[in-house]
Amino acid sequence: MMTSIASVDSTTSAELAAPGQENLAMRVLGPVAAGLAMLSAFTTFVVLADLTPIAPTHSVVVTLLLANALTVFLLLGIIGREVWMVVQARRRGRAAARLHIRIVALFAVIAAVPAMLVALVASVTLDRGLDRLFSTRTKAIIENSLVVADAYLQEHAQMIRGDIMAMSFDVSRAKPLFDSERERFKQFFSAQARVRGLTAAVIINKDTSVIERAEISSDQPIPLPDAPGLSTVTESDPQIGMLLNVNAVAAVIKLHGYDNAYLSILRPLDPRVVSQLRETQATVSDFANIQERRFGVQLAFGLMYTVIALAILLSAAWLGLNFANQLVAPIRRLIGAANLVSTGNLHVQVPVQRSEGDLANLGETFNRMTYELRTQRDDIVRARDVMDQRRRFTEAVLAGASAGVIGVDGEGRISLLNRSAEKLIDRLEADAIGHSLVDVVPELTELLTNAQLGLQRLVQGQVTLNRQNRERNLSVRVTTEQSPDALHGYVVTLDDITELVIAQRSSAWADIARRIAHEIKNPLTPIQLSAERLRRKYGKSITEDPAVFIQCTDTIVRQVDDIKRMVDEFSKFARMPKAVMEPEDIADTVRQVVFLMRVGHADIDIDLELTEDPMKARFDRRLISQGLTNIIKNASEAIAAVPQSDRGRGHIRVIASREDTDVTIDVIDNGIGLPKENRNRLLEPYVTTREKGTGLGLAIVGRILEDHGGGIELRDASDKFPGERGAWMRLKFKAETEAAAPSIDAAKADSDASHLDKAKVTSER
Repeated sequence: MMTSIASVDSTTSAELAAPGQENLAMRVLGPVAAGLAMLSAFTTFVVLADLTPIAPTHSVVVTLLLANALTVFLLLGIIGREVWMVVQARRRGRAAARLHIRIVALFAVIAAVPAMLVALVASVTLDRGLDRLFSTRTKAIIENSLVVADAYLQEHAQMIRGDIMAMSFDVSRAKPLFDSERERFKQFFSAQARVRGLTAAVIINKDTSVIERAEISSDQPIPLPDAPGLSTVTESDPQIGMLLNVNAVAAVIKLHGYDNAYLSILRPLDPRVVSQLRETQATVSDFANIQERRFGVQLAFGLMYTVIALAILLSAAWLGLNFANQLVAPIRRLIGAANLVSTGNLHVQVPVQRSEGDLANLGETFNRMTYELRTQRDDIVRARDVMDQRRRFTEAVLAGASAGVIGVDGEGRISLLNRSAEKLIDRLEADAIGHSLVDVVPELTELLTNAQLGLQRLVQGQVTLNRQNRERNLSVRVTTEQSPDALHGYVVTLDDITELVIAQRSSAWADIARRIAHEIKNPLTPIQLSAERLRRKYGKSITEDPAVFIQCTDTIVRQVDDIKRMVDEFSKFARMPKAVMEPEDIADTVRQVVFLMRVGHADIDIDLELTEDPMKARFDRRLISQGLTNIIKNASEAIAAVPQSDRGRGHIRVIASREDTDVTIDVIDNGIGLPKENRNRLLEPYVTTREKGTGLGLAIVGRILEDHGGGIELRDASDKFPGERGAWMRLKFKAETEAAAPSIDAAKADSDASHLDKAKVTSER
């Protein structure tokens, strides 16, 4: 950006007489005084116009006027001093003295004439505008809008008065029910509140303690009157109050037949109407305040405009003096420009006029010099900025990339590591930078060696990383960075394809299971029936080694049953039913599963940690129960697999929790635990560590949780409870919140209430 000529050529008439202190007066005091004048004028305007939190009190107004007066007097002093010096210069016959006076006069006229015209027009416009604002018609419209709003509140007050009178009559009639069957009375009381569209209803005693509260879906609290206020409430004259802060109207009445009991209800108001009412009241209040301050507004406008006009006029005079000095001081301009260049400002350009003779040639030479210096410096700065931008862009891209990226120099040392790569190789960038890649990630040795041989610019492959007892399958690409002259390094890209590999294996096994179930299941029944028929028909007729015959036929039948069971497992895995989402209680589902497992495994302590509140949601109860049952069954079998000498008492913890729609169920046992190697492969079909296991249990559970938008995590019990042995299975899935379906308790309450007052309540519903 070019430095302005005014800053370079800022010499005053005082400098013409004696350079030094006079130059400081024009270059520093002049701009400061002009800036303070404009700032004080603007501050006065915003305060008097009530645009700031500062109230325009008498003391504030006096302070602002004094501040404006000081700035104006400061400008007058500076300009007066400069004019006096110009006059003295003219008397001495110095050059440009007449030009100084003419330019100052021209600027003063240019600033004063428009200011006077604008003041005249603005005064007339403001006065007429205020007349239209405070017209009788405007006042009537504003007052009528307030009357309409008050009428709306009165109408709702009458409506709630009728509701509380009728409801108090019904509640008084139900006093015997209140004394004998409080639960049925509560249901009746809740039904009365819902029928009348109330958001809250309570029965309180004389010290405002709640005796009974209606069960309504709304959780809006009801404001209760104080104890002294209740003493004035009677059975025939309820108290009604408008609670505009909560968009509601409340009422309280004394109940007949009860011992100092009161009924308090709350009915909602339309928030839009309440908002309009507040705006109407505020508008009426603002209108009255503005009407009272009309003269103050006009006075504030006049003062504000006067101060601003004076500030502009005096600033224009100061600019005129400054401009005049620039015209008569080409040498001082050059000196000032040279001083600026010495401080590092290379954007200075001195104006050159041919009439200045040899000084013009000097100015052109100076300008060419600064231009060349500026161009060279700008080229260097731009090149540095481009490199810096590229570096920041590359770092930002790598930081946000889902794939892991590792930069390796020509000697095989790590020079760059993004966040994704840190997670995959389980090393922080600060710990890995400068170390050999093959030392940090030995699994990449072969791929990096192939890249270093230079046979291909891009080397690809798959490796398996085992970090923190978790196995990951990675797709690795090693790209060589080189130029015709030298090798710069390598870029190693890591993509986690673990889930993809598992999905591919599951899909392949599902297809195999489908074929096995189809091809094997059909002949099993004829084989079993044939063996049983042989045993029945020829069992008694065989006299030679009949026990061997019976043992062989029993073996055939038993093995066929085992094959059928395995085929059924294949069929279940291949034909997983689609999850049917229905409103259920997660907590109740977990309790039922734990109860059944406790009955079936009495020798194992199964603890359940669960909140008392229901966890309503939409999910497939049968599939979730099946999955949880399988996990607890696996835990019990893991406990049974512990050697008898180390077993002790079996213990399984089941912990269920929920946050929004995320459900987490932890099953922790003290069994033999999970293998350290290939742990994640246990989720694949037909991978098992048990002697008689089919390897489909965890695969089916994983499929169930995937259908619910979740998954299963395999951990060690020591991660949850340090020092303990066993496995920790975490089941996570999504459960849609049941918002629309009515609760079972509410339905039952409605049913009981209908039996209490069948004719009346049914008709009202």
